[in-house]
Amino acid sequence: MSANVLITGGAGFIGSNLCHSLIAKGYKVTVLDCLSSQIHGDDPENNSYLFLSIKGKVKFIRGCVTSRNTWLEAIEGQDAIIHLAAETGTGQSMYEIQRYSDVNIGGTALMLDLLANTKHNVKKVIVASSRSIYGEGKYLSEKYGIVYPEHRTDFFLEKGDFDVKYNDEDKQLQLLATDEGSKIHPSSVYGITKQTQEQMVMTVCASMGIASVAYRYQNVYGPGQSLSNPYTGILSIFSTLILNNKEINIFEDGKESRDFVYITDVVDATIMGLEKNSADGQVFNVGTGTPTDVLKVATLLIKNYQSNSNVTITGNYRLGDIRHNYADLTKISNLLGYIPKYDFETGIKLFTDWVLTQKVQPTKYEHSLQEMKAKGLFK
Repeated sequence: MSANVLITGGAGFIGSNLCHSLIAKGYKVTVLDCLSSQIHGDDPENNSYLFLSIKGKVKFIRGCVTSRNTWLEAIEGQDAIIHLAAETGTGQSMYEIQRYSDVNIGGTALMLDLLANTKHNVKKVIVASSRSIYGEGKYLSEKYGIVYPEHRTDFFLEKGDFDVKYNDEDKQLQLLATDEGSKIHPSSVYGITKQTQEQMVMTVCASMGIASVAYRYQNVYGPGQSLSNPYTGILSIFSTLILNNKEINIFEDGKESRDFVYITDVVDATIMGLEKNSADGQVFNVGTGTPTDVLKVATLLIKNYQSNSNVTITGNYRLGDIRHNYADLTKISNLLGYIPKYDFETGIKLFTDWVLTQKVQPTKYEHSLQEMKAKGLFK
């Protein structure tokens, strides 16, 4: 067991929860985080729920992963690195390309460069990858067998035809669970950066004799996630709209689906990768293995909040969004013994109970949509 663990992005949603669990297990945790206002709000050192939950419990370094000196300070004395720091947001990544590339790819390159060229004690690196690297999920075609459809195009989306297509197949494709051997073809800059992060870590660490593990997290949710970030986290976005008595705009036809995985399950899986040698050199999906459509998400939230908010299925869409994706958990179950403990109904009740204890945040969602509309990405 590694005693000293560095968590980049450790004041974020996954990172802060991971801190609590590792500290409880006796680890000494260092956190490197820039306390981005998009996630933590204004004056984060005094007002961020996530940061305040770990303040005084970890060694905290406020800085960015694009700084060489910050990395040098953070790596010193560490036995393992859990690299979570990243800019997140599929839509936003399509027009803030340099920022996403600098932080996600450049920051990871800098970490690996220092591991390759300086003295250190690091024996394992865990990197947060993402289901976004798969792009559209895995499907079964009656005509072609297993297929991986390309990104949906404006030509069909603007006509309200939201289902994925494959070649000249005229019958609807059957959705399958996406396994780790599935085709990697991200449909956003964010997805491209996560693919690159994963491949860099797995390739470079192996060449240096450092154990590495990559986790392709599905849609992570739960108490503590940012309620003010309008660019990521559909549960938070919808919750903030509902609590501000706003109408919920359901994109497409509401049948688009994701695999929502509860934060405790994600933390458990990540710690398995830290502690189990069977994880070394492997990439794993982390999810529930169950798809949930967006309309069900909105309906459950309204029920749990006892709200009268209207739900409107508008047919709007964002270029770069996928239709479906959910995880095949066979590999992580067999190698690590991971079995998710929280189904969606249980997890979302815990999430909404927590949200009701928080101050209602003003919604910035409409502004984020205007940004994407101005860039031609929201229609």
